[in-house]
Amino acid sequence: MQERYNPTEVEAAAQAKWQQQDAYRVTEHAKNKNGKPKPKFYACSMLPYPSGKLHMGHVRNYTINDMMARQLRMRGYNVLMPMGWDAFGMPAENAAMKSGVPPAKWTYDNIAYMKKQMQAMGLAIDWSREMCACDPSYYKWNQWLFLKMLEKGIAYRKTQVVNWDPVDQTVLANEQVIDGRGWRSGAPVEKREIPGYYLRITDYADELLDQVKNGLPGWPERVRLMQENWIGKSEGVRFAFTHDIRNANNELIQDGRMYVFTTRADTIMGVTFCAVAPEHPLAEHAAATNPKLAAFIESCQQGGTTEAEIATREKEGMPTGLTVKHPLTGEPVDVWVGNYVLMSYGDGAVMGVPAHDERDFAFAKKYNLPIKPVIEVEGKAYSTDNWQEWYGDKQLGITVNSAPYNGLGHAQAVDAIAKDLSAKGLGEKQTTWRLRDWGISRQRYWGTPIPIIHCDTCGPVPVPEQDLPVVLPDDLIPDGTGNPLAKNEAFLSCSCPKCGAPARRETDTMDTFVDSSWYFMRYTSPGNDQAMVDERNDYWMPMDQYIGGIEHAVLHLLYARFWTRVMRDLGLVKFSEPFTRLLCQGMVLNHIYSRKNAQGGIEYFWPDEVENQYDEKGAITGARLKTDNSAIEYGGIGTMSKSKNNGVDPQSLIDTMGADTARLFVMFASPPEQTLEWSDSGVDGAHRFLRRLWLFAHAQHNSVKAGLQAGQPNWSNADETSQTLRREIHGLLKQADYDYQRIQYNTVVSACMKMLNTLESAKLPDTPAAQQALAETLGILLRVLYPVVPHITWQLWQELGYSANFGDLLDAPWPEVDEQALIADEIELMVQINGKLRGSLKVANGAPKAEIEQLASQHDAVSRFLEGRPVKRIIVVPGKLVNIVG
Repeated sequence: MQERYNPTEVEAAAQAKWQQQDAYRVTEHAKNKNGKPKPKFYACSMLPYPSGKLHMGHVRNYTINDMMARQLRMRGYNVLMPMGWDAFGMPAENAAMKSGVPPAKWTYDNIAYMKKQMQAMGLAIDWSREMCACDPSYYKWNQWLFLKMLEKGIAYRKTQVVNWDPVDQTVLANEQVIDGRGWRSGAPVEKREIPGYYLRITDYADELLDQVKNGLPGWPERVRLMQENWIGKSEGVRFAFTHDIRNANNELIQDGRMYVFTTRADTIMGVTFCAVAPEHPLAEHAAATNPKLAAFIESCQQGGTTEAEIATREKEGMPTGLTVKHPLTGEPVDVWVGNYVLMSYGDGAVMGVPAHDERDFAFAKKYNLPIKPVIEVEGKAYSTDNWQEWYGDKQLGITVNSAPYNGLGHAQAVDAIAKDLSAKGLGEKQTTWRLRDWGISRQRYWGTPIPIIHCDTCGPVPVPEQDLPVVLPDDLIPDGTGNPLAKNEAFLSCSCPKCGAPARRETDTMDTFVDSSWYFMRYTSPGNDQAMVDERNDYWMPMDQYIGGIEHAVLHLLYARFWTRVMRDLGLVKFSEPFTRLLCQGMVLNHIYSRKNAQGGIEYFWPDEVENQYDEKGAITGARLKTDNSAIEYGGIGTMSKSKNNGVDPQSLIDTMGADTARLFVMFASPPEQTLEWSDSGVDGAHRFLRRLWLFAHAQHNSVKAGLQAGQPNWSNADETSQTLRREIHGLLKQADYDYQRIQYNTVVSACMKMLNTLESAKLPDTPAAQQALAETLGILLRVLYPVVPHITWQLWQELGYSANFGDLLDAPWPEVDEQALIADEIELMVQINGKLRGSLKVANGAPKAEIEQLASQHDAVSRFLEGRPVKRIIVVPGKLVNIVG
């Protein structure tokens, strides 16, 4: 055994052996040595986008998964840990435009490099199950299931107002619009009305909501709440304001009814205005003869439509000059266009009750609109000067100024008003949802082709199942002038499957969330080109543990839950929920340094390019460039990002200190679910620990081998030092066992560090029993530490001879806590005199109270601190302390 720890050699040797053994290939229905079926465990990390290089967030995510997989394998589980690539999407197109290389080549080159990095990390991945979203053998099944959903009416085509990025020339989801601009291009987003394909996720809204509220105990509460809020079930009343507004053909617009939905029907008598979306038919009608209003509506077309943006956006409006009739009083109500009203939510119109809605209150104050209080709370005076929280609380107060509903509470008023609206044929109680059907059409090239053919005679026609997959040409290069598929005749030209006439293929491709909605099931059924999933999926699914970032807590998880239910209803799977347990790992953070350049843009600098400046308390206040000593701004701690030059290249760390150092640091620095702040000194400390472990093992090499060869130990005859060592190590093992179960891997590492400290400080005699104790306890440390740093522990396991006794470390049995070892012959009790700590006392473990009292009364602290006063009483707290009162 060499004296010095060389991570490059150690890791290369271990990985070569694992590859030679095909150590991580997993089969279904595996059995243990006794012929009994192993319990299965499916642990999966969210698949990465092949952007080019792994980042430290990847390292952290996959190491969490790897620790879990390795430890459970040692516990006797049949563990699956697969990996794949979320390979479609805009980044590849943007890279292609910059480099002139087709997205396919860019993507596959990146996959090759990132896969090599993953292998260098020593991850226990079953690569025989690798999938890639841009492989036709995978996306064929996206297309196949889409056609099945089309047959069932779950998929459909419609025209709708969408967010349009004029630079990327594609539709953006609300979440991809940030401050009114495209999340990738930065261009001001426009509203456009275009046809596209949608999936009826709303048909599953009740079931998705019920399960997230009343099930999923293995999910973080905050994620379940985020899903619940996104689905957004609301109980209220939908009713109409009537009108006589007619279009150019003298036809009533929307049959003379402007519908709204409200959860506060009890405030209907407080309506002082109505607001409609810029795209609402009444708004468009008014704008036709009002240039100022038309210009305002055009300005509203710019900007995002996320609720977060709506909440923070300056509320702006303009009167249309139109009025509608209040459904109960018949009084005229002015109609405004509001930039905060969305056509895609409800009916694109809202009733304005400024007295009891904070947004309406701000709008009314801005435009001097009437504010009419219709809810009264005893002991509280309403004022229109400033908004107060109780104004909008539906559980407080009773209706006033609302005859004939005065004196009613919220629920009673809603019932009475809904009944009267129903009697007039103008409204009824209704449940609405924030959730909208999933629009999957994207006007871009690098995605799953939607399997539709457009015929001038037959209209949109599904591609016949036997003609799947519709293969995406992989040699096109986007040039920024729209979807290259629309200009590629080889792809476009085809025959109509119905009538045989010349036709053209759909050029829209599918949202990449489609790719990630079921990939985890394809891992279970690799190589099957005849079915989307097979009986192997029944063995592995539902997934036992899913690991990924909190940024995917809503859409990805929601779409995956919906997709699974569709597969269930089509008879493909036998379960409804895909993920039993969910862990959202925290982000990896690092310092951010920047300054504005001459063009007004922001230039970022790497942390190793700067020298920090500190205040008297040691806090960073600024920094200077090392090259020219010029001042730059310190932006605090933020998520690692290539765009901000504050990432750390895992490959560089692996090359210099080894993968085990990287793994040890990211697991020790923070609990898995919390953010991790990067620390170069912390990385150095992790590397020092591994060197200490190697040096200790080298120094004890002969003693350990002798202890392993000494036969069955008789611990009852072992010396006190050996028994103390065993007691401390088994105590730490018990804690580590608990921490593994609750996925607190930072404290697992802490326990291992304490084990090494204990081993290093133990003054063992040169006896067979001591050698046996050393071999046992170091073997425990190696096995507990192995899932964290598999390379060095595997090598030491081999070098020290453990494999001859226990087999290869990959499948060595997990160490069991020896409860007898935890029982000490003597225990130490703290001695207090009148409640103050004055010393300690060793007594036999299990000594009776009377004996403890006798020994305590003879303690020298009694005479020193009681100064001759008699002992009044002695209080014994078993196993902890003795308090002598005098």
